[in-house]
Amino acid sequence: MSKQTKYLLQGLAFLLAVAILSLLWGQYPISFATFSDYLQFKIFSSGAINAQTFSLIDNIILEIRLPRVLLAILIGSALATSGAVFQAMFVNPLVSPGILGVLAGASFGAACGMLLSENWLVVQIMAFVFGFVAVAFALFIGSMVTNSRSSVLLVLGGVISGSLFTSLLSIVKYVADPYSTLPAIVYWLMGSLSMAQLNEVFFVGTPILMSIIAMIFMSKYFDLLSLGDEEAKALGVNVTLIRIVAILLATLASSLSVVMAGIIGWVGLIIPHIVRMVVGPSHRLLIPLSAIVGAAFLLLADAISRLALSVEIPIGILTSLIGIPIFIIVLKNARAAWN
Repeated sequence: MSKQTKYLLQGLAFLLAVAILSLLWGQYPISFATFSDYLQFKIFSSGAINAQTFSLIDNIILEIRLPRVLLAILIGSALATSGAVFQAMFVNPLVSPGILGVLAGASFGAACGMLLSENWLVVQIMAFVFGFVAVAFALFIGSMVTNSRSSVLLVLGGVISGSLFTSLLSIVKYVADPYSTLPAIVYWLMGSLSMAQLNEVFFVGTPILMSIIAMIFMSKYFDLLSLGDEEAKALGVNVTLIRIVAILLATLASSLSVVMAGIIGWVGLIIPHIVRMVVGPSHRLLIPLSAIVGAAFLLLADAISRLALSVEIPIGILTSLIGIPIFIIVLKNARAAWN
């Protein structure tokens, strides 16, 4: 068994274990024995569980916890994969959907969609459009002073872009109905998986999953791009096309994650760094493993947000509180891992 396969299988096994625990953890805990009896009754219509208990557990798992688990996996994978792809495209370890302004731009677009229309498709389209506009504006600011892709200027462009769309979002909140639309926007922006519904998860999750899979399949080109544009072109890589497609996919995935759960920061920044420290810089392993670790991280964060206090903590607040100290620790070894 190759080292790459071993890492992926270990990551998938860990993700599966965390997903099962997330189904069992909650204000109404479910034991492994009861869960086993539930599965036996569900599959074979026989077992030690009675019909009343089965109906209760079936409602808890299928209606409440399973949508949250699937949504956490999708969003964690989307943000972590997008962060890894953005870092590869801009050859910059500080880049992430949050730093580039994608999350702020998508939040502004989604809030505008919520204000103007009740159609969920309109909200998704506006989130993606303004997420992409935010990235384009960050790149424009970063290249305005010089033609080189300076890390400092790129980060500065992302900060300016994020601040701009945060200000525009404040205008949207100011004009929104303070009794209905405004509270919904404010709570949603804190980041939460509590509104997850299976039909919405499948509807929005389909383009997110397709984007993640596409970015994983493109990972071999990211390794070639890391050699430099001229070397990649000499090996037959269409550098411009790969960059445009990769940025579009990463923006789509991270923007739609905002539509589903609001702003969840730090995942796209810290997870690729942690994975890179463990497995090295090869994107063939880094991209898929970032998706797996990102999903497991957000599942654990969601479990903490539900169980830490008697009331649910918005997961966007929790990932920031967890992400900051983790990133400080990661920074000590980030340079060696990046190289």
